[in-house]
Amino acid sequence: MASARSALGLWARSMRLHQWLKNLLIFVPLLVSHRLGMAGSLIAGVIALIFFGLCASSAYILNDLLDLASDRRHPYKRHRPLAAGLISTKAAVFSIPLLLLCAFAGALWLLPWQFAGAMATYYLVTVTYSIWLKRLMIIDVVTLAMLYTLRIIAGTLLFHLVMTFWMLAFSMFIFLSLALVKRYAELLDARNKGDAERPGGRGYYPTDLNMISSLGAASGYLSVMVLALYIQDPNTAALYRNPQIIWMACPLLLYWISRTWMLTYRGEMHDDPVVFAIRDRVSLAVGGLFGLVFWLAV
Repeated sequence: MASARSALGLWARSMRLHQWLKNLLIFVPLLVSHRLGMAGSLIAGVIALIFFGLCASSAYILNDLLDLASDRRHPYKRHRPLAAGLISTKAAVFSIPLLLLCAFAGALWLLPWQFAGAMATYYLVTVTYSIWLKRLMIIDVVTLAMLYTLRIIAGTLLFHLVMTFWMLAFSMFIFLSLALVKRYAELLDARNKGDAERPGGRGYYPTDLNMISSLGAASGYLSVMVLALYIQDPNTAALYRNPQIIWMACPLLLYWISRTWMLTYRGEMHDDPVVFAIRDRVSLAVGGLFGLVFWLAV
């Protein structure tokens, strides 16, 4: 029994189940359209969350196989089950199509085909990123922002909603900032080790740190500006009884973005900002207050 639990734990780590939290973005269109209380939509969303997670896990394992050599030299990634030799490459290769088959068979059977199409686009972009795009300067972080945004687009297709300009603009800017946080953390670690070359085959050098932080902070602040402009949109007044209350969300977002970049600059950021955010009490508190503001505005 203990052996079975240990094996399940290894596969859970290899599939990066904690990263499935990113797939909660599927619910964003439902949330902003004020339809989160519809039971049928919530059930469809949970099902979609599982299938999207299986699809993403297939891509994660494929990426680990492609990066096996570099991961074994990485201070953190070398502890991943595949890099540590706790899961065989043969088992990993077998799991990739199996997870993909389960994801798409289930999605096409139980969910709208448009959602399955968005999931297929996500997978193709992810694989292209793992093989090629992650080595290209700037294109890599824009692609990461697109992958986050694709989850929101998948949600609009799942719930048969309309993707608004504000949702697209906000998600692209905020997720570009987080993608640049990830790159900055990786480069800072490389610089602290005295490495002057491009780490992990990326398209950046440690000397690019200042420019990356400037681009990342600017992108984050642009997302705040998009939020402020959203409040002034006449269509917003039709969704909220007290839209002016949403202004309280702007300083919260400004604080969180500024703090995130300050911690990254100090070297206190995990190389995955999403993992950091779900473990950071301050980030969770800010997220709770952010949600409260929108609840009060309804």
